[in-house]
Amino acid sequence: MLSLLVTIPIFGAIILTVIENVQRMKKIALFTSLINLGLSAKIFIQFDQNCHEYQFVEEWGVGFCHFHLGIDGISLFFLILTALMIPICILASWSSIKKNMKYFLISFLILESLLIAVFIVLDLLLFYITFESCLIPMFLIIGIWGTRERKILASTYFFLYTLFGSLFMLWSIILTRESLGTVDFQILSLTPISGTHSALIWLGFFLAFAIKTPMIPFHLWLPEAHTEAPVAGSIILASILLKLAIYGFLRVCLGFLPDASIFFTPLAYTLAVISIIYSSFTTLRQIDLKKIIAYSSIGHMGICILGIFSNTIQGIEGAILLSLAHGIVSPALFICVGILYDRYHSRLIKYYRGLVISMPLFSIFFFIFTLANMAVPLTGNFIGEFLCFLGAFNKNPIITAISATSMVLVAAYSIWLYNRICFGNESMYLMRSKDLTRREFFLLLPLVFLTLFLGIQPNLILDSIHLSVSSLLSASAPVL
Repeated sequence: MLSLLVTIPIFGAIILTVIENVQRMKKIALFTSLINLGLSAKIFIQFDQNCHEYQFVEEWGVGFCHFHLGIDGISLFFLILTALMIPICILASWSSIKKNMKYFLISFLILESLLIAVFIVLDLLLFYITFESCLIPMFLIIGIWGTRERKILASTYFFLYTLFGSLFMLWSIILTRESLGTVDFQILSLTPISGTHSALIWLGFFLAFAIKTPMIPFHLWLPEAHTEAPVAGSIILASILLKLAIYGFLRVCLGFLPDASIFFTPLAYTLAVISIIYSSFTTLRQIDLKKIIAYSSIGHMGICILGIFSNTIQGIEGAILLSLAHGIVSPALFICVGILYDRYHSRLIKYYRGLVISMPLFSIFFFIFTLANMAVPLTGNFIGEFLCFLGAFNKNPIITAISATSMVLVAAYSIWLYNRICFGNESMYLMRSKDLTRREFFLLLPLVFLTLFLGIQPNLILDSIHLSVSSLLSASAPVL
């Protein structure tokens, strides 16, 4: 089934090359992505949460073209999140993309195959190839279908920053191969990398993942990419591409290099707390709606880093849950911004006021997602952040206390954002516009449901990942 998840979007992209009718293209791309979503749901149902080993293992190919696939509790939900977000991206761009729709859809289907492959390959070299191959379709999506004149610069930033980090990752993979003679995940998890080279290998991987997260001071590409990308590009950036780094930290740094991870925890914590505080203060002074959401994502990913390097079950499970919750809430906020941009062609806050009068349904949805972004109770973000801070407190109470001040800052810019857009007298700069369409309503409704469901029933995820996280920590320090 795992190989089908990778190949089905490719077959869909091939079919699109011979289709000329735009509406038929959209339906084929949507149907293809929904097939993958259904297949990922079947994998979730058949997944054995009482087993910590890789499941659905597939191995095929000969010589250099040798593929080894499998999933465990850590990769399962990132896989499901990817399959969920691609149809949402297609629906969000249903009427906003006016040119080269065929190539736009093909880019997203190919990107889906590459993203799924990142989470299911069991080989470091294949992981590197798929991890970096995601750059190509994303570079095209931002550079061709971006919304403003700086889109070429933004796509170049994104490409060069990530490519720079990938060179150090490749160097680390070569060192791993030279040290242990293998790059197979299953072998590396049984015989973690240690010795003189482990610190250098860890730093190479850490730099690549820190740029992808992104952490301060490697963050400059993210606000530019989000600002210039189309709505679907921002959705996939916030929901999946940032989570590639979280998955890399868990799978590679913590799983294969536990000793080096413990040694460099002060470095990770220092960069994480700087990212959390700096991004929160920077968000307070932004006037572009997309930049506000982009900078808030940096802070949330910093909290995930605190949880990951806490080396506790609570912290790591919280980081995974927060990543999934953020992967739902942040795309929903970008969809809301895209709805406003489609109607008013502006993302500057000063032009908006009093939308609750003309767009009450939109205001309700925006209010729910703003609360979720603040991590209020009954949302998945609250459970995730609470577990991350709980795990980090066991590691370093002072750093945790400093990082926890971000809760006040997040509340400050979130409440100010919602109050400025939705309340007050109607803006004199804007004509009254219609509320949510049926497509937009049914696009946001499942995201509201998932956000609240993760906050009410987080054990659905926590029970499935518990044994995999425990196995991840078995080669590390004793769990607190």
